[in-house]
Amino acid sequence: MNFSLEMGPHTDLETLPPVKDVYITLLPDGNYKENSHKAGDLVKKGFNPVPHFPARSISDEKELKDYVSRCKDVGVKQALVIGGSRNPIGKFDSSFQILETGYFEGLKIGIAGHPEGSPDISDSKLEKAMIDKKPYADYIITQWLLDAQPIIDFISKQTIPVHVGITGPMKILSLIKFANIVGAKNSINFLKSNFSKALDLLKPKDPNDLIGKVKSHTDYFHIYTFGGLKETNKWLRENNYV
Repeated sequence: MNFSLEMGPHTDLETLPPVKDVYITLLPDGNYKENSHKAGDLVKKGFNPVPHFPARSISDEKELKDYVSRCKDVGVKQALVIGGSRNPIGKFDSSFQILETGYFEGLKIGIAGHPEGSPDISDSKLEKAMIDKKPYADYIITQWLLDAQPIIDFISKQTIPVHVGITGPMKILSLIKFANIVGAKNSINFLKSNFSKALDLLKPKDPNDLIGKVKSHTDYFHIYTFGGLKETNKWLRENNYV
């Protein structure tokens, strides 16, 4: 199995576990120049950095071109192209719009998948968006999920590899909070139906529960650490994943 994880542009690189692919998030108020600089630092440390390119957080083609160019200059070979935040700050409203600029030529491209849907877009629009952007993509990374069946159903419909989004070990209460934010409907119901007792809600959820159910359908798992990098690092080592 192959594991990747996400970090912010200010993460201490000494805290990272020895995974190959490290994704660098770009928040709506983030600085893309910091991200490209951090990508260069990761290259020097022997990682494969994968910067996020959230379309709605990029102001225009000039900024997009500069961001891509800076990343390529420091040795970036791969990018995750996503829609990003709800409200566009400039001319781009979708990942497809920045993919079709051609600026990503030569890079391995990941796109976002939503097996449980999204609170910001209808299922029909999600399906059309996937059709539009898939010709530009080498693989798909899903939103993080806890219910295995939507993932298995989603993978069965794809023609390119799917990297399944999982969380690091987190308390059930925290998972419910984040599931509500991202609109993971099935995962919310799964948590509430399987962990209804108060003591259960305070226990950490082991990602292996999900991995065991879907590992026959994919070799790739993408970890959303939600700031719990120390716990994620420990979990990866304890399970001999790194």
